[in-house]
Amino acid sequence: MIQKYALLLFFAGLGAHRVVAQGNGAGVWGARAASLGQVTAVLEDDVWASANNPAALGSVARPTIGFAAANRFLLPSLNTVAVAGSLPLGYRSGAPVAPVSGVPAAVAAAEAPRYGVVGVTAERFGGKLYSEQRVGVGYGYRLGTVRVGARMEVLQVSIEGLGSRRVMAASLGGQADIIPKKLVFGAYLYNFNQARLAPYQDERVPTVLRAALAWRPSEKVLLLAETEKDVEQDADFRAGLEYHPVAALALRGGIASLTHQTTGGAGFHTKTLQIDYAAAWHEKLGLSQQVSVALTWNKPAQP
Repeated sequence: MIQKYALLLFFAGLGAHRVVAQGNGAGVWGARAASLGQVTAVLEDDVWASANNPAALGSVARPTIGFAAANRFLLPSLNTVAVAGSLPLGYRSGAPVAPVSGVPAAVAAAEAPRYGVVGVTAERFGGKLYSEQRVGVGYGYRLGTVRVGARMEVLQVSIEGLGSRRVMAASLGGQADIIPKKLVFGAYLYNFNQARLAPYQDERVPTVLRAALAWRPSEKVLLLAETEKDVEQDADFRAGLEYHPVAALALRGGIASLTHQTTGGAGFHTKTLQIDYAAAWHEKLGLSQQVSVALTWNKPAQP
């Protein structure tokens, strides 16, 4: 029993610094974001946008479903499994989007669904001693060069011998094209309602603000930078680089300063399938890995 609770305190202490446990915070969803230094607020056209920044749902043009599995530091009690889905609501009709110099065709030709996009996510982290379960629904809408979104999430935290606690966290997100298709700003505020987990010491789910920039200097290169501030933690700086040697292959790398992690990975995608792998190295705790798969359907023919 003593060993069990010592282990729990160890996990909780590390989780407070976002190294091991989810820490009840916003988290990082999908292997692409995990490999890019854990930058999330500014990624677009991604099924995991519903959890990373619901505003990015506004750029999802086709129905998509994704699955992910992750492990931290090769410990079986630190596994995560997740599923996500996004569904565009109606499509706009009109002339094809003109190409943009230095921007991949798939990015330049992105269309905005007429009534926005709904996204759902579910995740389970942990083992028998400590676990977190999340179920969330988000909505994103795109209007010109601006995208806005909102998300509601039910979070359940379970500790063996101490029971479970369930709360609801509300979040808001936004993205804007400063230079269309070239320079994008994104921001995400997680748990602005400051949901309370327990009355003891007024324990609350962390309220987290993320702000990020994405710069596409050429068709093959994407540069990312993000800062994250938890109201109870120091600010975190993250940076990522994505390089496409060929259209279907992406090579990625990044850093996360607060957790002292170096990340990397690769992705392969076709019109209907995307497979991503991410690895992160912590100098003291070792290797973490994640893989995610997304399947996309063609949008229905317009009347």
